[in-house]
Amino acid sequence: MRRGVKRKSIAASARDVRDRVRLAAPELEVLRVSGEESKRKGTDKLTSRQVDRIIQAARAEKRERG
Repeated sequence: MRRGVKRKSIAASARDVRDRVRLAAPELEVLRVSGEESKRKGTDKLTSRQVDRIIQAARAEKRERG
């Protein structure tokens, strides 16, 4: 009996993890729209360093404004 309880809790945990991942993952439509928008704006060509600098500048500006 003890073994059955453990299996049920593991299965429940696996289901819970799958549900959380599904909720956290963006929908395909959202990704498609985001990709199209970035192509229109030209931001699809930015490197990781450029993105990091933009984020850093935005955060610094936000701190300055309070």
